[in-house]
Amino acid sequence: MQFRQQALSKLQSPEELDLPVRYARPQGLLVLAITLVVMAAASVWAVTGSVASTLRAPAILNHGQGSYVLQSPVTGQVTRVLTEEGKHVAAGAPVLAVRTSRGDKVVRAIAAGRVSSLVARIGTVVTTGADVATLERVAGADDPLLAMVYVPAESAATVPVGAPVDLTVQSVPAQEYGTLRGRVQAVGRVAQSRQKVTAFLGDKELAGQLTKDGPPVAVLVRLEKSPGAKSGYAWSRAGGPPFALDSMTPATGALHLAEQRPIDWLLP
Repeated sequence: MQFRQQALSKLQSPEELDLPVRYARPQGLLVLAITLVVMAAASVWAVTGSVASTLRAPAILNHGQGSYVLQSPVTGQVTRVLTEEGKHVAAGAPVLAVRTSRGDKVVRAIAAGRVSSLVARIGTVVTTGADVATLERVAGADDPLLAMVYVPAESAATVPVGAPVDLTVQSVPAQEYGTLRGRVQAVGRVAQSRQKVTAFLGDKELAGQLTKDGPPVAVLVRLEKSPGAKSGYAWSRAGGPPFALDSMTPATGALHLAEQRPIDWLLP
């Protein structure tokens, strides 16, 4: 009760009415002004500015028509290897000779292509249905290389056709020769299961690596040509590597997505 009486008496007889009121200090006004300028600049940038983003994903250099696994139609021992890795063969061309209980049997290519790997060697015992070789389907030795980039399914919708792509090729030192240039030609409509990737590449182990984080979407990239380069393709550094590129070579693709305004991230 005593404190209440003191407060009432203080209100009835104020003693500091002649003291000046202290407003914000000059330093505070400067901070406020800077804050307002920064907010205004950020608002203008959010509306008129743009931000570019890059999506990185594993890729494989190939000829775009896929591969197939050649299997032995008989059981026996391989006596001759009639082709070699890297060679182009026609449909029906002999690949292996297998000695069976009924005589020698020639295993032939099902379709024209390039022999990418030979599993069976001379002396190997094979059974009916065993994998003996992998062939990549190509029409001819001069078929251009393409790149198949396997992007996460949730990111595929952000990849526009025509987007530039930089490919870091595993067999080419990027610090010395740079990256391989290309552009998105097509984006797959559905995610690829491990079985589908295996059927296309003809390599179960590689397909397992590409699908370990879930079924990806295949993005076809056409490589930019450069007649003056040894590889025949354009690189971020003049000339590129002094050798040709091999099909089925792993790479990492950096896809440059369409630029977006920052304000679009805030709008529904």
